[in-house]
Amino acid sequence: MTSPEQLAHPEQIPGYDLGRDRSARSPLTLDELAKLEAAAGLTDHDDRRLAEAGEILTPYAAEMVDAWRALLAPHPHLARYSQHPDGTADEAYAAASHPRFARWIIDVCTRPRDQAWLDYQHEIGLRHTHQKKNQTDGSDSPEHIPMRYLLAFTGPVIATTREFLARSGRPADDIDALHAAFTKAVMLNVTLWTRAYVATEDW
Repeated sequence: MTSPEQLAHPEQIPGYDLGRDRSARSPLTLDELAKLEAAAGLTDHDDRRLAEAGEILTPYAAEMVDAWRALLAPHPHLARYSQHPDGTADEAYAAASHPRFARWIIDVCTRPRDQAWLDYQHEIGLRHTHQKKNQTDGSDSPEHIPMRYLLAFTGPVIATTREFLARSGRPADDIDALHAAFTKAVMLNVTLWTRAYVATEDW
């Protein structure tokens, strides 16, 4: 579904708007981002580990998305957010969003957390809410994913990633360090996405 060519050249992925004017502007400043990085415990050492994790995970990114979607599929209350109103699969939406999801895995590990990256995290958050969901791909799936499911599914995303990191054959303590860095980075990403859900004074 997602080709290595697409992941290597994300500008070819429809709807992948990191660094493009179509991406929403984040309401956060880079100083606020730095404070969140500190809260997540992200250090320069973690960033070096993330770069290593990216080398391991990039070949598996598309497979990881398939694995995560397989976890969602048996649960109608979760699967419905990528289905037509009658409950049938929206194959076009699945195909269009797959490379963006896979590229996100790579970006978590490799992209510098600059203004363009910060803006795109806000865009991703918006695309989970009634403000922008379905607009990118013209889908007719439910127009809002509740934040509770966004947060809860972060657990399986993080937990299953360790299995893919372990395929590298590295020692267990090394895998632990790579997985810890990935965990912190994903939590930062998801925290930024929630900004689209929450009023300024509450967030």
